[in-house]
Amino acid sequence: MSKEKKGGEGVSKFYQVTDSKVERMRRECPRCGRGVFMAAHKDRLTCGKCSYTEFQKEQTKKSKQ
Repeated sequence: MSKEKKGGEGVSKFYQVTDSKVERMRRECPRCGRGVFMAAHKDRLTCGKCSYTEFQKEQTKKSKQ
């Protein structure tokens, strides 16, 4: 029986191993530290543990003409 949280992805999806190097796939929370990853939303990154939020700037802003 799996001990994963309900609806969780599992920790293995947050890391990628290539040529004996471990690469983190998601950004870690600057407040909580190592092992606490931030969720990627459409316009922001959010920590589920401490609610720290970083808003992302719009990549391409279309002007109305």
